[in-house]
Amino acid sequence: MVKLLCIVGARPNFIKIAPLLKAFRTGSDRISARLVHTGQHYDADMSDVFFQTLQIPNPDYFLGVGSGTHAQQTAAIMCAVEPVLLDEKPDGLLVVGDVNSTLACSLTAAKLGVPVIHVEAGLRSRDRSMPEEINRIVTDSLSDLLFATSEDARNNLLAENRPAENIHVVGNIMIDALCSVEPQIKASSIVNTIGMKDYLLLTLHRPENVDNKDQFERVIDTMITLSQSRPVLWPMHPRAKAKLSEFGLLSRIEQASAIHIRPPLGYIETLALMKNAAAVITDSGGIQEETTYLGAPCFTVRKNTERPETITMGTNQLSTPQSLLGDLQRLFENGPPPSTIPPLWDGHTAQRITQVLESYFR
Repeated sequence: MVKLLCIVGARPNFIKIAPLLKAFRTGSDRISARLVHTGQHYDADMSDVFFQTLQIPNPDYFLGVGSGTHAQQTAAIMCAVEPVLLDEKPDGLLVVGDVNSTLACSLTAAKLGVPVIHVEAGLRSRDRSMPEEINRIVTDSLSDLLFATSEDARNNLLAENRPAENIHVVGNIMIDALCSVEPQIKASSIVNTIGMKDYLLLTLHRPENVDNKDQFERVIDTMITLSQSRPVLWPMHPRAKAKLSEFGLLSRIEQASAIHIRPPLGYIETLALMKNAAAVITDSGGIQEETTYLGAPCFTVRKNTERPETITMGTNQLSTPQSLLGDLQRLFENGPPPSTIPPLWDGHTAQRITQVLESYFR
């Protein structure tokens, strides 16, 4: 029996690990997976609700590292996970995505000689001002098995001299999770509950948008203007809420009667709102993929993306705070451009990963 330690720490990890744990549990008699939750996201809105919705088993280990600077959080995770690795002596450590937990646990495992398996390898924005880009590059350099989402990701890894035999293009694990809840998305009553039509859905959390007062204010100005013709629904990330208060901008939002602030929503509710929105405005990586699969127009407020297929094939468009208003007005005038779902976004990525793992450890 092959023993894997699977690492999660933040909301995107929970979504990606769920189909993998299910595939190991139901589709393999050779893989035993134990779950380690670092506690990088530790409140119920950002953690517990996803475990319940996606039927993720309770973690075998909860490290409880909490928040801090990138250095503090990474160091705390490394110190907390090392005893687990020494005690468990796993055959491999599996990490997903690009959060600090991904980097910290990969580095700790590599120093102990434990093979590192990276799911969602090879994504590159080529913007090292993004902490996630550093996490991706370092994790991939340490990984023994690299599960890439696309040929583009595979080419990025080859360009960085990763061995071709260690790279496997398996598709998008986040779409596995989405496919598993499609009946629940269709049955969701959230759109009727909010009572809005032709609404815009807004999510923001990245430091380059919400930690920069001028940048944040420009986005808010645009949303206030847009709300004069369409309602705006804003499930607000705790970071964005804190910065609105710090910058003295919260009252401006509260005075805009057509901007409706909500606490963070559950996974299925968020997907149902994306599917039915006139457009989604975000700076999230995963939402770019989810809107592409759901066919919802998406405007990503960033200079770049590590998910280029969402632009070349999907519904995503990069916008700046300055261009966002014009970009949305063109959508409303001309309608969305044609799009298609990228290859291997078929809900079977976890099964492909399971087959490769069984072969590798055999």
